[in-house]
Amino acid sequence: MSVVLPSLLCLGLYLGQNTQAQNRNLSPPRITALPGSTVGPKSPVTILCQGPADAEEYVISKVGSPEPSDREKQLLSKTINSFRIAEMTPDRAGLYHCSYQSGGSWSQFSDPLQLVMTGAYDKPLLSSMTGTVVASGENAKLQCFSTLKFEAFILSKEHGDRIIQSQLVSHQGGNHEAVFLLNQVSSTQTGTYRCYGLFEHYPYVWSRPSDPLHLQVREAPDYPDPMNPRHSTEAPDYPDPMNPRHSTEAPDHRDPMNPQHLTEFPVRITTTVSMTGGTKEPAAWHLSAENQVRLSMAGLILLVLGMLLAEAWYSRKMPLNGHRQAPT
Repeated sequence: MSVVLPSLLCLGLYLGQNTQAQNRNLSPPRITALPGSTVGPKSPVTILCQGPADAEEYVISKVGSPEPSDREKQLLSKTINSFRIAEMTPDRAGLYHCSYQSGGSWSQFSDPLQLVMTGAYDKPLLSSMTGTVVASGENAKLQCFSTLKFEAFILSKEHGDRIIQSQLVSHQGGNHEAVFLLNQVSSTQTGTYRCYGLFEHYPYVWSRPSDPLHLQVREAPDYPDPMNPRHSTEAPDYPDPMNPRHSTEAPDHRDPMNPQHLTEFPVRITTTVSMTGGTKEPAAWHLSAENQVRLSMAGLILLVLGMLLAEAWYSRKMPLNGHRQAPT
């Protein structure tokens, strides 16, 4: 008897520790909303709690409720793990989480789901202070403002399911605005943005979304760096006249003093039509004709000069002969 009692106590302690360890080891489920976590007024939404295949039952509750009511808490079977809200109202907006039971233990709660009702107020205006096309690596500034006295603005990307930033409102004249700074943007930040206005006492009740603003991030061109070996190896291989390999691959330049090369040059004859409809001779023929004319003129000039010299010589010789014949 003295041996059995300590054994039972040890067994109970082991089972209790094992149960606590099992409770701690159950991974938390994942909670989502369909069709999305931002819902218009009086629109339906379904909260889905996703756990492992061996989950026996689920509980979906609203965070902050002291004693969840039937509409805020629903104990479900293994095959049904969703909670449907037929019409979205401001009191249904808020944070939700869920857990599941398996093997007599409950898992940890999931990460909270922010369920937001939109469309409660007029929409603000969204604009870009740096333009809708921004180079990669630069900063982008988006401005959201309204004439309503909103206390904060929310910037979201794509369909409003991804909250980028939330900013408190600054007052500029009669407008209430907030500036969202996107530092060193990249291509992943290309997309459609919207902003919402809200009041701090109702953080999950937002205004209608602003008109969409499409931001495009332009990638900077990758200019080659001459100091980078990668770019230097990719440079074109210019022929080196001192390299025999390049010299053998160089084009065979013709030597004009080589008769063999002269015979291999193609002859190009160009014929042009004059304004009168006649045909002109090739340019090469005109050059040879001009040379012939020049040679003829030179020969004629030499002939005239020769005749003048002969006449002068003859005229000078005649008086000398006359003086010699006078004494007879």
